[in-house]
Amino acid sequence: MAMLCDTLCYTLRDIEAQAQPVDGHLPGTDPVWELSDVRPVLPGVHVTGRLSGAGPGRYYFSGALAGTAAAECRRCLGPAAVDVAEELHLVFAAAGLAEADEDDVVRIPAGARELDLRPAVREEWLLALQAYPLCRDDCLGLCPRCGADRNTEPCACAPVPDPRWAALGEHPPHRG
Repeated sequence: MAMLCDTLCYTLRDIEAQAQPVDGHLPGTDPVWELSDVRPVLPGVHVTGRLSGAGPGRYYFSGALAGTAAAECRRCLGPAAVDVAEELHLVFAAAGLAEADEDDVVRIPAGARELDLRPAVREEWLLALQAYPLCRDDCLGLCPRCGADRNTEPCACAPVPDPRWAALGEHPPHRG
């Protein structure tokens, strides 16, 4: 039987017969990724673990994902390589089963003969990414006035005082 994908796909019959070891990659070039996704650099997201049956129409994956994301630095907008590693515990259920509609269960389409891990791995990858990636911990970012990258060139702009403290400068302290 032909598989729908080249990697991270398993026939349900094989999983039901015996737990399947998982050791594969989801490359950033795979069609499962959407245009706006932060994708992994080569060789992609490395997925390891074990996929087993958990009752009729139910399957369980226990493992991990790891990779490096090609992101944009939150402060300077330069390239940032972010290491991502996450343990995974996923429950899959065939459409039509009561638990298939629960939020934490991955639904297997009706009539499917394969379990494609790629969409679930993509979702878990995106959830594991840092919300505010940095190119380095001490990134100085861009100057908010002239836009200079303060990591590579000094900024000639005068410091801007915080307007929230201006009222303190208007009245001398009372000494009495």
